[in-house]
Amino acid sequence: MGWLDQVEDQVDALRRARALQEVSRSAEACVLLDRVIRTTDDPYARADALVQRLSALINLGRTAEFTRAIEDASAAVRDLAEPYLHGHLNALAALAAHHQGALDRCVMHLVRAARALGADDTPDRDTAWGWHDLAMAYSYLSFHGHALGAIERAREVGLSAGIPEETFAAPGIRLRNAVALDHNGDSDGCLRVLRDVAGDLARFLRGGRAGNLRPSSLAAYGYAAARRAALGDRVESAGDADPNRLLAHGGDSARARDLRQLGQVCLAVAAGRPIEAVTRLDALRVSDETLGAAEAPRLRSVALARAGDHAGAHRADRHAFRLAARRSDRLRDVYIDGIAARIDHEEMRREAARYEGEALTDPLTGLPNRRRLERYLGAVVSRGERVVIGVCDLDGFKAVNTRHGHHSGDLVLQRIAGVINRVMRRGDFVSRYGGDEFVVVLPDTGMAEAVEVARRIEAAVRTEDWESLVPGTPVGVTIGFAEVDGSTTVSVREALGTAFELADRAMLRAKDRLRAS
Repeated sequence: MGWLDQVEDQVDALRRARALQEVSRSAEACVLLDRVIRTTDDPYARADALVQRLSALINLGRTAEFTRAIEDASAAVRDLAEPYLHGHLNALAALAAHHQGALDRCVMHLVRAARALGADDTPDRDTAWGWHDLAMAYSYLSFHGHALGAIERAREVGLSAGIPEETFAAPGIRLRNAVALDHNGDSDGCLRVLRDVAGDLARFLRGGRAGNLRPSSLAAYGYAAARRAALGDRVESAGDADPNRLLAHGGDSARARDLRQLGQVCLAVAAGRPIEAVTRLDALRVSDETLGAAEAPRLRSVALARAGDHAGAHRADRHAFRLAARRSDRLRDVYIDGIAARIDHEEMRREAARYEGEALTDPLTGLPNRRRLERYLGAVVSRGERVVIGVCDLDGFKAVNTRHGHHSGDLVLQRIAGVINRVMRRGDFVSRYGGDEFVVVLPDTGMAEAVEVARRIEAAVRTEDWESLVPGTPVGVTIGFAEVDGSTTVSVREALGTAFELADRAMLRAKDRLRAS
């Protein structure tokens, strides 16, 4: 059952509004949605219409209306227990906050959107579009890695719901990645990404699937081609791949209008008319959020260099570089992880409060302690269920305590608890067993799935920014797994003891392999 199957009023109008937005006719969609909002008594229909209306306003660039639209949509969605709605609303609110320059609110909405959409396992069109809009929000904020992951999820969910792959081609995500590389001095890297984007378009054209591309995607393909031409690449200028023809798409999208204006600057440079390009830039009125504040000064640098004004080109390049430095992926990734960790910590604190009277919570990390773990496992095994137990032991923790003291060691344990808890699947159980040892319990899971869980934990710990917390003392984790079969005739205590012993051995063997490598 999809989200709209729960809506009982004006479903056809809501579907029509979606279709209009997909072909970049957001102004028409807005009129239709306003009518639904005025006339419906169904809380689900009203909530959907208000979320869609926020999307339309963002597409149209009507920034002054964002705050009221978010408030109205939030009030309508608040009491509806529907992950898709909460996820999509937060993804759109993140986009709106970004356009308003409110970075802290933007990041908070991104975290909430990812969690809500991750809890929605319904493979329907609306969930796919929710992931798409989350990918767009990540991309505009320059979280390129997060954006690529979210758009891949949109494609997976979309394919399950019968949406063609090319609908979520999202060339704008890689386009923003490419220009960010150029803004930071990596023009070769920029060209490599833009050529990959062109290759995708060529594949869709050869397969006769370009008709499924969204108008906004066609405009992004057009700008990618124009940008390549401005950097000196030879670009096809005839047929369906002609940049001018592609840039004409995009309907009433504010971002598509910006791409058309910037694209004409690029094409003037490519055609050997750099003075015209500079003149166009002087009259340009585009949003800094479309491709970053550094894009216009970077194009000015390229145009001035072609005109022979190398001193002017150098000044423009320095200006572009300074603007690009403000959008550092690394700093913002650290920030988004910090917000996620704060939310994790608050959730763990609330969870701890529920069990405080029974002394079942580790006071340092907020995770269940050894006593609660043993109770949980006893209940699972007594029901005859199969589980896999994983013992996680920290690498480098002794050095942290030696070099930085036990207070820093406690901070590392708290950070590890948040990292492990964040990457586990729904229904998994995480506890602190003692010292620097954590235990994860994976219900109804085999060893093959456990290996994938271990890979996620190890990758998350490895990529955490330990250098800023405990400089010079890297932290890692080694994990060993063992199965517990509740159908055996041995006692629960014996089953658990055997599993812990096997998991400990597996963990020690992994440590030995690590030392030997």
